[in-house]
Amino acid sequence: MVFSPDDMRFDKIFSNGTVVTPAGVMRCDVGVVGETIAYLGDLNKAAAEEIIDCTDLHILPGVIDSQVHFREPGAEHKENLVSGSRAAVLGGVTSVFEMPNTNPPTVSAEALQDKVARAVNRMHCDFAFWVGGTHENAANVGELERLPGAAGIKIFMGSSTGDLLVADDAGVRAILQNTKRRVAVHSEEESRLNERKDLRIAGDASSHPIWRDETAAILCTERLVKIAHETNSPIHVLHVSTKQEIAFLQLHKDLVTLEATPHHLTFSSDDYAKYGNLIQMNPPIRAPEHREAVWWGVEQGLIDVLGSDHAPHTLEEKAKPYPASPSGMPGVQTTLPIMLNYVNMGKLTLERLVDLTSHGPNRIFGISRKGRIAVGYDADLAIVDLNREEIITNASSASKVAWTPYDKIKIKGWPIATVLRGKIVMWQGKVIGEAIGRVVKFI
Repeated sequence: MVFSPDDMRFDKIFSNGTVVTPAGVMRCDVGVVGETIAYLGDLNKAAAEEIIDCTDLHILPGVIDSQVHFREPGAEHKENLVSGSRAAVLGGVTSVFEMPNTNPPTVSAEALQDKVARAVNRMHCDFAFWVGGTHENAANVGELERLPGAAGIKIFMGSSTGDLLVADDAGVRAILQNTKRRVAVHSEEESRLNERKDLRIAGDASSHPIWRDETAAILCTERLVKIAHETNSPIHVLHVSTKQEIAFLQLHKDLVTLEATPHHLTFSSDDYAKYGNLIQMNPPIRAPEHREAVWWGVEQGLIDVLGSDHAPHTLEEKAKPYPASPSGMPGVQTTLPIMLNYVNMGKLTLERLVDLTSHGPNRIFGISRKGRIAVGYDADLAIVDLNREEIITNASSASKVAWTPYDKIKIKGWPIATVLRGKIVMWQGKVIGEAIGRVVKFI
């Protein structure tokens, strides 16, 4: 032993919990000095300013949600950085990567700096911001992706909320050949979406996956991967939703990482009759066979991360008759509870869940000092009760839109506390203290 815990004084000890570490799941104490994990092991005799008893609880690394839309600036009536980050820490999330399709969009150093300035001393979790890749800034993305607060470059190859479309090969190639970090991509074939608009049925959201079909997804993804190989650029395919993409992308793991979302793992086209526009998403909720294919990707280790794609719209906006209704749903607060329920159902192990929500983002995005319960890392923790049963409700949603597609769903597994850099920022459903979020750093 290099250091004896008896010779150390800790600021906090999280004692008697079951901890998910890179070495496995083990019963141990977590000793914190300042903002950092300083010791894992038996600290029964160690001194500390505060000891938090975690008997019968599991201690996980804080969730890193690498795809959220917090709508600020430009659409603060739906969400802002404060409300979105409150929802995040209530769900065990300690870091978020926020998307660029705001108004104005995050496509320049000035826009990125504005978002960082808005976030400091207002967000309750740590943060970084994706910068939108466009035809206009393609020559500068190499500089933009290295700025403080930048999560990397995001490309919209298919149209979604906002106006950041880069649908052509030349535009995508120009961005990829100027980047070094992993580029995130919304992959849907824009030409096919335009050709098939007449297939939308007014007032019927179940026609959404018919319009934005699986062929639109795989055609674009095949084209994207070809360009990535030509430019030798690492890419991250967001919200994979089709069995065709799962079959194809397993052949290209040399450059490609994959994201899945809880809603594509939970809902299917059978649910449009019940939920209608509430589960209208881009890419869409699809037939059950596609949901099962994404689950297969999770089980086989093909999927690298889970992102919530938290994309809130008001109920009034969602109530517009399809296709005037916007695509997107809240999710940052419910990702961990929904997935803990799947752990209890035996759909995945706790270790695999942690790999998807913490270890995976740390690994593929090169995040510094986050995503692992290990000495020297930030003390970012999600403390959960795997045996606690709760009913998710609209009333419990901290998002400004105050609804969730999981309303009235009973689950087993619940976040009890969220710890950000050694400070308890959520305890038993209440956000604690001032906003202390700051910029996520990258290696």
